[in-house]
Amino acid sequence: MAEGPQPSTAFSETDLRRAVIEAARAMSREGLSPGRSGNVSVRCEGGMLITPTGLAYDGLTAEQIVLMRADGGMARGSLLPSSEWQLHRAIYDAKPEAGAIVHCHSTNATALACTLRPIPAFHYMVAAAGGVDIPLAPYATFGTPGLAQRVAETLRDRRACLLAHHGQIAHGADLAAALDLAREVEILAAQYLKTLQIGGGPILGDADMTEVLEKFRTYGQQKRPAGRRPRPPNR
Repeated sequence: MAEGPQPSTAFSETDLRRAVIEAARAMSREGLSPGRSGNVSVRCEGGMLITPTGLAYDGLTAEQIVLMRADGGMARGSLLPSSEWQLHRAIYDAKPEAGAIVHCHSTNATALACTLRPIPAFHYMVAAAGGVDIPLAPYATFGTPGLAQRVAETLRDRRACLLAHHGQIAHGADLAAALDLAREVEILAAQYLKTLQIGGGPILGDADMTEVLEKFRTYGQQKRPAGRRPRPPNR
């Protein structure tokens, strides 16, 4: 697995295991992934922590979250990991900046994915995924190296994408960021579906989206370098 963001020393492995459970439960509770569908992982020292396959999130304990080494191995006695563990591993290998991944079958994003529709720049907020659209990864059977490769390639310059006939996936620097992006993708998918219901509409051009992407780089509360005081406003 490629070297990437390391968990803060303030968080133990147990803390990270609990955080994975909390993210998975939030995903299920909010309807992003009904029932036992979807999976969540976080990068950790030496590999990743990922939800196990086939277990309801409500009953998960920290000990049941699977630690997978960078070589794909697991500790003796571990439960089987999510069937999509290869998908998560491929993204971590390809995206050093990815610290956590959320894969879900949210209703509106899945509806678009099942009709082979990416989300174009109908709204400037598609830039939240890192580019001028939210692309669609070609179909491959779930849990296969083929799917892992296709999604990793689609995410080459994005933080989220749809998976044909499947759902959506998002990554972030940490679990909170990955889950927030998955929420945003679902909101955008719902809005785009509504525009399609009334005949669709114009799409923002690449020049407009390039400007948005540039503004996103400095949007929100930015960290100031240590020791620097904020400059007073011009008067």
